[in-house]
Amino acid sequence: MARGGVYKTEIEKARNALLAEGKHPSVDAVRVALGNTGSKTTIHRYLKELEADDVAGVGGKFPISGALADLVSHLAGRLHEEADAKVAEAATRFEALRKRHSEQLELARQEAVATRTELERTATALHEERTQHQTTRQALLDATMQLRQLEERVSGLTARIAEHEAHVQSLEEKHSHAREALEHYRTSVKEQREQEQRRHEHQTQELQVALRQANEGLTAKNHELLQLNRDNGRLTEHKARLDKELQQSRSAVRTAQDEVATLKPVVAELASLRTTWGQDVQALERLRLDQEATVRALDQERAARQDAENRAVSAQARLVVLEEVLPRLQFASTPAPAAATS
Repeated sequence: MARGGVYKTEIEKARNALLAEGKHPSVDAVRVALGNTGSKTTIHRYLKELEADDVAGVGGKFPISGALADLVSHLAGRLHEEADAKVAEAATRFEALRKRHSEQLELARQEAVATRTELERTATALHEERTQHQTTRQALLDATMQLRQLEERVSGLTARIAEHEAHVQSLEEKHSHAREALEHYRTSVKEQREQEQRRHEHQTQELQVALRQANEGLTAKNHELLQLNRDNGRLTEHKARLDKELQQSRSAVRTAQDEVATLKPVVAELASLRTTWGQDVQALERLRLDQEATVRALDQERAARQDAENRAVSAQARLVVLEEVLPRLQFASTPAPAAATS
């Protein structure tokens, strides 16, 4: 796993190594040289600081490889040899050569100014893109927060509806059980009364002697029947209460259904927010691609500026060499004074 940060000295070493190999020290190239370690933002910031240091002190701090130093030394020797061999020709062409180099230097300076202007304009555009990106990210966060709140409301209402449905189901089951118990009780009482009547008729026909006992038994049964009727009344009242609770539960269910109906616009708004969120994500992806393109353009412009500065430095070095050679050329082209005649 790559470590979290890199130091400026490591980036400077990697940059010098790439320059020594004749490669452009871009952000990606430096990161590869570091072993795919470090943030691109940190590498880009340190590279800008190193470039600023190079521009502030080209003569003392500009990194020059050994091959480039040999090339400069070789070119200087050849210039001296050509100057010694063609003193007269160099004296006549020097002014035109100096003028041409001055024009080239001015052109290089103009290119550097144009490149710097384009770089500033690109930096301004990049800042605007970053500002817009931050605004879009904040809008996305707000939409996500609102979406979560709506989902929580829908979840709460769904739970309430489920509770109401469970309560209604429980009441219906209780009502069904009470109705079955009441029906069973009525059937049992009817069968028992029929059995008692048959038994009473049988006893009347066969046992006239037991009439008193039968009458007493009938009286007891009548009391029992009265008690059963009273129990039946209580069960009827209980059934009425259960019916009332069932009506209240159904009313609560209808109220919950009305609340669900009122939530349909919220669900539609939730779908719209999800669509907007998807569009914001796509826009954010396009901004990221545009930002990468801008960074690549910055790298290209930075390479062009580095090349222009290298050409300017080379032209300045050649101009210094020619200015050193010119006094010797002028001294050599001056005719010696004639000897005095006697």
